[in-house]
Amino acid sequence: MQALCGLFGYTRQAYYKSIRINARHCLEEDVVLERIHSYRKLMPRIGGAKLHYLMNEAGYRISRKTLFSILRTNSLLVRKRKKYAVTTDSRHWMKKYPNLIRGFDFESPNLLWVSDITYIKVKGEFAYLSLITDAYSHKIVGYCLYHTLESEGTMMALQMAIEATPENKRIGLIHHSDRGSQYCCNDYVKLLKNNHIRISMTERGDPYENALAERMNGILKAEWLDMEEYTDFLQAQERISQIINIYNQVRPHASCNMLTPIEAERHKGKLKKCWRKRKHKHKEIKTIPSRTDL
Repeated sequence: MQALCGLFGYTRQAYYKSIRINARHCLEEDVVLERIHSYRKLMPRIGGAKLHYLMNEAGYRISRKTLFSILRTNSLLVRKRKKYAVTTDSRHWMKKYPNLIRGFDFESPNLLWVSDITYIKVKGEFAYLSLITDAYSHKIVGYCLYHTLESEGTMMALQMAIEATPENKRIGLIHHSDRGSQYCCNDYVKLLKNNHIRISMTERGDPYENALAERMNGILKAEWLDMEEYTDFLQAQERISQIINIYNQVRPHASCNMLTPIEAERHKGKLKKCWRKRKHKHKEIKTIPSRTDL
């Protein structure tokens, strides 16, 4: 062995040291991979940045560069998915409401709820998932999977959100949605008004006017729904309930200083955004005060 080491310009001590280092690195990588797989079991398409945050929170001191190298080497990097179909039809006679939230920034939970509908396939048929999300914490506060695009699904999601939020925490609350018939129908509007919730809607059919709700659809579809198959409607309902619990309680959110939505809900004031902004000009932002100032 000493002769071989000399042939390649190494001392025997250096050779054995390199073996120990390589063995330790392999062991460390195995531990990291095991942890990655445990997170991906709950959140199959969680990205590298969130994995890095979760692992450091759990005590794994690993650099971002090293983690991404491990992900790349093991073909575990997440690729972007396709865009999604539109489920909104605003060509109807019902009253449409103005956009109340343009230019405002919300610094407290339960000041703004955003709503939208997305679809999933259940045994080759479409089913429709209505979501209501708190704009501050990004917590899904109401949801319902329904067989059709009729307003019953959106009504049940709204009823869940109302029942889960005490009346004293809904003071000054705005509900924002697109101009779809499900949100403009008499029953939905009546439920909002009966609970003293102000109504806001997009005005030009621009998806950016309801960007957070659209983003929520994208997260659930890209990270869970588009990869799963459901044998029947009941199984789909149960699985969606599990997914939303994981999203609310486990998944860190880059828009909320890497807090989970449940954690962010307990905060007030601006939450740090942990993603890079594109460079563009911003209009002056008006701030809606926290509930104690209303």
